[in-house]
Amino acid sequence: MRTRLRSRQLAAITVTLAVALGSAACSLEDTGDTDAIRVVVGYQSKTINTVTAGTLLRAEGQFEKRLAEVTERTGQEYTVEWQDFDTGAPITTGMIAGKIDIGSMGDYPLLINGSRAGAEEKTRTEMLSVTGSSPRGSLNMVVVPQNSPATTIADLRGKSISASVGSAGHGTLVQALDRVGIDPTTGVQVQNQQPQVGASALESGKADALAQFVAWPGLLVFQDKARLLYDGAQLGVPTLHGVVARSAYAQENPDVVQAFLRAQLDSTESLTRDPLAAAELVAENSGLPAEVVYLYNGPGGTDFNPAIKSGLVEALRNDVPYLKSIGSFPHEIDLDTFVDPGPLQETFAAAGVDYSEALSRSGNASVTRGDDPVCGVAVDPATAGEIWLRGQERTQPAADPTCLLRGVAQARRQGQEVRAAYISDPQLGTRWFADKAVWLREGDRYVAFTTTDSARQYRATHPGAVDVTYEQALAGVVS
Repeated sequence: MRTRLRSRQLAAITVTLAVALGSAACSLEDTGDTDAIRVVVGYQSKTINTVTAGTLLRAEGQFEKRLAEVTERTGQEYTVEWQDFDTGAPITTGMIAGKIDIGSMGDYPLLINGSRAGAEEKTRTEMLSVTGSSPRGSLNMVVVPQNSPATTIADLRGKSISASVGSAGHGTLVQALDRVGIDPTTGVQVQNQQPQVGASALESGKADALAQFVAWPGLLVFQDKARLLYDGAQLGVPTLHGVVARSAYAQENPDVVQAFLRAQLDSTESLTRDPLAAAELVAENSGLPAEVVYLYNGPGGTDFNPAIKSGLVEALRNDVPYLKSIGSFPHEIDLDTFVDPGPLQETFAAAGVDYSEALSRSGNASVTRGDDPVCGVAVDPATAGEIWLRGQERTQPAADPTCLLRGVAQARRQGQEVRAAYISDPQLGTRWFADKAVWLREGDRYVAFTTTDSARQYRATHPGAVDVTYEQALAGVVS
């Protein structure tokens, strides 16, 4: 494939791009242009980790723009069809059937995709880039009803848990249960459900917990329909989402692959440059609240670096035993063949961007910077938070959780509405809603955590820390 991408010559003319929803099975004649090459893209509009290859990419029209450049050089025209799914499994099914050409999905679904598609050479697929990742696994979580007595993952023994079996969220659940000595197949009852079905089951009391990938846990907590029980960052295992393509299609249409990856770079740059505007656009095109989208794609949230780092590939390798254990791995996968960084390296080179720098970059490119207007100090990205006020085009940086509380309290006194406030767990590094966090007070200083578990671990080494509610903490900074 790399040879085809290098050797393909690009020359000039026009473009006809049709962006359509509908079945991937429709023929070229249905588009009204039998000479156009059709590209069917499978994406998940509500999965924030894939927005640079899905919702944001589509909303900005970046892929169509890059294909237009190909047409100007070659005269070949293209039609693009976008198909929206709730999980990665149906995208894999469509790819194996030859009805979806390029897709994006989480780490476990990526491996299942490579395994199932690799059963025959004609259906083989390859992973081409990373769309979003977390070095500790914070993008998968387990939530419970607000009135649930459970405070740790161990409290779910014997309970009914909704999860999409084979998904990244299910993988986190399995590993978390295993670490506390609960057999994930016999120690709990797993209901294999799509995210929205599981959310309804949790709300109606038909499930005791829900294990899912972003943005579902954050959405349910934001809507006051759930409480965060387990933060995937407690595993300390990298998780990722990525782009996968049908090998046969990619070999026949290397220009399309190059255009898609270049468009992903465009959307990644756009998101990093102005994450708040990107969150608003993704919210508009996904139906998710902007406050939830910004939780994940704001500073310190998902790392949208597209580079395929060796540590992420190793994380995929370590996920294989889990997939085998649940019977979702019908065919051995050669990750050295399935993971192909060549096209992405060429895309970086064509864009004049240093791929080696992207490979070596650690941490999120998007961090909170600036001066805290309330505490009057420059913020440290490691401890910084953000306050998003209604009607403001930019968020207000907060130097630390205590300063954030002061900022929120000041906004309230001035009659300003706080759309959302975000803190970072000091132990896990997970970005979370301040008003949904677990708060502790140490003297006149406050710290916030994603879960009761994380706060409990902090108290073990900080015996002077005491529990307070969010409202008590707000009252404390103004008293």
